[in-house]
Amino acid sequence: MGAPRRLISICALTVTAVALAAASVLAQEVNIYSSRHYQTDEQLYSDFTKKTGIRVNRLEGEGDVLIERIRQEGRNSPADILITVDAGRLWRAEEAGLFQPIDNKGLNARIPASLRHPDGDWFGFSSRARLIFVNRSMADPAEINTYEDLADPKWRGQICIRSSSNIYNLSLMAAMIAHHGEEGAEKWARGVVANMARRPQGGDIDQLRAAAAGECAIAVANSYYFARLSLSDAPADQLVEDSLQVVFPNQEGRGTHVNISGAGLMKHAPNKDSAIKFLTYLASDSAQRYFAGGNNEYPVVEGLSLDNEALDSMGTFKIDPLNVSIYGENQPAAQRVFDRAGWR
Repeated sequence: MGAPRRLISICALTVTAVALAAASVLAQEVNIYSSRHYQTDEQLYSDFTKKTGIRVNRLEGEGDVLIERIRQEGRNSPADILITVDAGRLWRAEEAGLFQPIDNKGLNARIPASLRHPDGDWFGFSSRARLIFVNRSMADPAEINTYEDLADPKWRGQICIRSSSNIYNLSLMAAMIAHHGEEGAEKWARGVVANMARRPQGGDIDQLRAAAAGECAIAVANSYYFARLSLSDAPADQLVEDSLQVVFPNQEGRGTHVNISGAGLMKHAPNKDSAIKFLTYLASDSAQRYFAGGNNEYPVVEGLSLDNEALDSMGTFKIDPLNVSIYGENQPAAQRVFDRAGWR
């Protein structure tokens, strides 16, 4: 989510990582390293402080950069919590030994088991679906219903999708391996490569815009990107909404692939009690509306509505119940499969 930003507190004070560690002994506070920043985050943190009296200090940056920073800081890290996107990236932090597990009844009750680590290392606090989008003027949306259909030769030269190194695609491939094994997943990947309209390039929004412009008939992107464009008044963004049909894959089978934005407690957290209070706060109704709504994502708490026009118009769907921790466990195999299939 961009280059690392400056360290700030909810009171708009600029401080260093060393100062964070020193200040922790003086007042109730929590130090959060976060790879997300949306306007509603300010409301999220200020609401937590208002409810608890605990001050929030943040270091913002790209997820993998923050993971490496915490690893290098070691026992001296002031980080209490890491917030980042994608279960595959949370796995990278897990593999680096950054988390300490927690067994919290509130979190376990509020967050579905499939959207949190089995041992409590981290928890999902919002979710997104990886969807298929079809240009109605170029293809019949009724003819593509599953991720597996992306490999059908009938779509030769018609698919726009990101590179294999993208974490969203790595997690999708990890799920395909869980469902079909490496051999089956590689066969699928080779079929998708053969059907690509162009060499993988750009982000999810680029895939959506390319499909809307007729460069390809089919695009793969996360749900929140389409929702973001749907809520925009820009003519180019409205063209995307007007041209593309949303397809929730595998509704007659296992369900649609979903991923998370999540967080966990750091191994050397200097403010453990405050950090656990913040994590449990993220599962509250009010925090869910800030955390998920800020990026047009879905809340993880079942039955909670965000009253989001773009998401509501897309409709409800059946979710693949696969535990998202599998995305990390299968990530190395996923990259190998992509490489063998020639997916660049």
